[in-house]
Parts: sequence; C-alpha cells; structure tokens
Amino acid sequence: MRTEQETPVRGGSDGQRPDRTGPGGDEAVIVRSPTEARNSGTYDIDLLSALEILRQINAEDTTVAAAVGAVLPELAEAVELGVKALESGAAIHYFGAGTSGRIAAQDAAELPPTYGVPPEWVVAHHAGGGDALTKALEGVEDSRETGRADAAEVPEGSLVVGLAASGRTPYVGGALEAARERSCATVLISANPDAPLASSADVHVGVSTGAEVIAGSTRMKAGTAQKLLLNSFSTAVMVRMGRTYSNLMVGVDATNGKLRGRVVTILVEATGLSEEACAEALNAAEGDTRVALVSLLAGVDAERAASALDVARGRVRVALGELGI
Repeated sequence: MRTEQETPVRGGSDGQRPDRTGPGGDEAVIVRSPTEARNSGTYDIDLLSALEILRQINAEDTTVAAAVGAVLPELAEAVELGVKALESGAAIHYFGAGTSGRIAAQDAAELPPTYGVPPEWVVAHHAGGGDALTKALEGVEDSRETGRADAAEVPEGSLVVGLAASGRTPYVGGALEAARERSCATVLISANPDAPLASSADVHVGVSTGAEVIAGSTRMKAGTAQKLLLNSFSTAVMVRMGRTYSNLMVGVDATNGKLRGRVVTILVEATGLSEEACAEALNAAEGDTRVALVSLLAGVDAERAASALDVARGRVRVALGELGI
C-alpha cells in the first residue's frame, strides 16, 4: 500500500509484504487530500428523505463560490500567462483525467463558437484519449509517462494547465514536467491547497473546497470549483484578447441565418442603430462582426475598419482608437 507520496505502508512483523493490494496484485495508493476526507456534516445522509439529501448537497455547494473567490489572485496570474502565450503565437493546453479532464474538454470545445477563435488556441488533452471522455477508464490517470508523451508535442511558449482535484494525479504531473522541459509556462488547478504537484507549476490555483458530501466524489464540489475556475479563466483570457466589446461577443462570424440574426442584435446593442443599418453594415463586412462594429462606430467603410482591426490585432477598442474614436 502506498500513500499519496508513494511511501510504502507494510503489514506483518517481517515488514516485507504490502498491507493490502489492489486488483491484479498492484499496491493500493492512499490519497491524502482534502477531497478524500469524510464530511462530518453528512454522516446520516443515507437516512434522509430526498428533499433533505438535496438540501445537504445544496448547502455544501453554496461554499464553492467563496472558495473560488479566495484564489482569484492566483487565477489572474494564470490568465496573464494565457494571454502571453496566445499573443506570442503559441496556445493554451489543458491536461486532466476523469471529471477534471471532461470539464477541460468542454471548456476548450465551447470557445471557438462563442468567441470565433481557432480551435488551436485552446486544446484539451484527456488521460485515455477520446474514449475516456464518455466512459470512465480507471487507471489511465496513473501513468506519468503517458502525460509526458501527450505533452511532448506542445509548442514552446505555450501555457500548459494541469487539472487535478487531489493535486497529485500522475498523468497531470507528467504533462507539467514535460511542459517545463519545453520552456512552457505551467499552471496547476486543484482542490488541494497543499497539492504535491504544486512545485511542478509556475502558478498553483489551489481552491479549498474541503470534504465532499460523499467522501471522495470529486465530481461534486471539486468539479464545480474547477468548472467555475475554467469558465472564469478562459472568459478572462478571451476578454483580454479583445474577443469582446463591452460585455458583447464580437468574435462571432455570421455564417448562417441564425447567427446573422444574433450578430445584428449584438450590433444594435453596441451601437444603438437600427436593425436595418446594422444588417447593411454586416453585409458590407462579409459577416465579420468586428469589422461591421468598427465601421458603424467610426463611420468608416468596411475596408478601412478591417485595416484598423489588423493593426489592432483584432481588438475593437484599440482599432477605434486608431481611427480617432
């Protein structure tokens, strides 16, 4: 039997035999992490009605937002590293397993349609590959070498974000290790302020969500915290990269009728002009929301708006400044 730090725990007087083994004779690994602790407030949860069970879960869930709030300074550091990577022409790479990896995959998948960014900007790597996203493959997270291999092709200058509720997942540790060897910036997002992998990252966002309602079920509070953290991280990166104007999505390209309608609404909100005027500007901009917006706000044609945006690297407010607005 091994503890989280891989310290053997042996039974018997001879001290030679592991106290307990897992399937196939493998030594068991005991994870010493707040996420694995037993919650003293839910000892009797199996004796409660459905409504009371839900109330206990909800009461625990209400603590997550405050826990996330406590690590926002560290998350802000991670955001700046993400912006630096993207501005240098590199990318952001997520590495995770289980719940953490699935949340990362969801976050990465939703950014292109939301902000109109290339899928290469944010890439998710999940222990076990695509099959593990829809079906739990136990054990794949325990391979440090697989993590190293998956991170071996990450371009230099990228940001590698490892996600591990316990803060000790070997797959994530291997990815962070390989990333640092490739001169990549590294971030660890965990639910363990004392995460063993913290020393492998430039920034550790260690949110203290504590014991789960059901001991060790890190898809609950720890998973919720990671969802909040990644939502905030990627949204802040997109805002800093100029993919919004005010609180409006302006990276969306109008590639079909539904999206054209959405973009016209965005342009109306941003400019206060009529739907007809916004639709005309969008047509002149060939469906490019930001070109249409700069054209409308600056009173210039689509060609001049596009040129200003090129100089501004796509940032609407900077482009408007270039045009004297």
